[in-house]
Amino acid sequence: MKIRDIRATTVTVPLHAPLRHANGCHWGRFVRTIVEVEADNGLIGLGEMGGGGESAEAVFRAMKSYLTGHNPARIEEMRFLIANPTASLYNNRTQVLATLEFACLDLLGQAWGVPVCEILGGRLRDRVPFASYCFFRYPDSRTGAGEVRTVDQLVEHARYLKRHYGFTTHKLKAGVFHPDYELEAYRALASALPGDSLRFDPNAVWSTEQAIRFGQAIEGIRNDYLEDPCFGLNGLRRVREMVRIPLATNTVVVNFEQLAANALNTAVDVILLDTTFWGGIRPCVKAAGVCETFQLGVAVHSSGELGIQLASMLHLGAVIPNLSFAADAHYHHLTDDVISGGLMRYDGGAIKVPDGPGLGVTLDREKLREYNELYQRLGGYPYDQDPARPGWTPIVPNDRWADPLDDRPAPIPH
Repeated sequence: MKIRDIRATTVTVPLHAPLRHANGCHWGRFVRTIVEVEADNGLIGLGEMGGGGESAEAVFRAMKSYLTGHNPARIEEMRFLIANPTASLYNNRTQVLATLEFACLDLLGQAWGVPVCEILGGRLRDRVPFASYCFFRYPDSRTGAGEVRTVDQLVEHARYLKRHYGFTTHKLKAGVFHPDYELEAYRALASALPGDSLRFDPNAVWSTEQAIRFGQAIEGIRNDYLEDPCFGLNGLRRVREMVRIPLATNTVVVNFEQLAANALNTAVDVILLDTTFWGGIRPCVKAAGVCETFQLGVAVHSSGELGIQLASMLHLGAVIPNLSFAADAHYHHLTDDVISGGLMRYDGGAIKVPDGPGLGVTLDREKLREYNELYQRLGGYPYDQDPARPGWTPIVPNDRWADPLDDRPAPIPH
């Protein structure tokens, strides 16, 4: 089996409401590039990549000259072919590699008639649990609904997610408002959801000192972990010395060099493995093995997925024995998907690992066309900008907080 063609299609899929984060906003939709790798036997493997609200089609067109005629089973050689660690200093293709790895594993699973998780050592679980992933949100510019700005709105939103999807773990994506306001909000969540576990993520925009103050203030809450309270391994080590809560990261341990540094001089207790950031599912499985050796916790990170990347996350979650925590997913914020059958279903806060060959998902060609046309009409969006605060630039550590009393809607085209 040889690779015959690579095709890329950019789509934008609406969200229930724009998601605010410490570095900007998801402007009411996700922009994702869907990749199809066609083999000479007619099989098509699927991949998916984000891009900060931008298309990555041109990058994948450039990959055709590298990979046409390549055997999709030779994934390790493909790693060096397109993401050689020294050459990549000038052209980082880690997420490109990940997307193509998804597609190659999908091809192999289809050719061999088995799910990807069976190729990776066999499933240990049939369902992967997820956290609720609460965001502060602007109201939907189409309907005016969905705002999460006040503490009461946040609590009601979390209760809705628990009722509707069955979540028993709740994550607050923060770093938007002043830490004192977000502390009030987090404490209110804990009070409103007794018995459930919580996690907090300000996207690494605090100073080390602020991270210590906040971490000490929430020690009485049933925390899974405090995620990326500040940026950098050394700052996190300082926080870890002063706070009695496990620390987690998806920002400063995203490759094996950083993982080794953390194992030798621990800064974080939980590594959030992202199938795109690490360069594919296989590197995440390998990293989980290192974490198992050093008794570090593991969870699955979300970077704004549609169903193809979600499938990669599910197959990862199925095979790693030390999946210590519920996975993250933006998925329930979507209104639709480009895979056949529409959005995957939550049951008791978990999603079933696909049973079909390969990734176990197929494209809905009509949805692909519909959301490609929507992308052509709307274009991309600047993930690292806030539509309601023109001229605002996030800095690290940050002191440019949004005002929770500002109830103006964000001017977002739709």
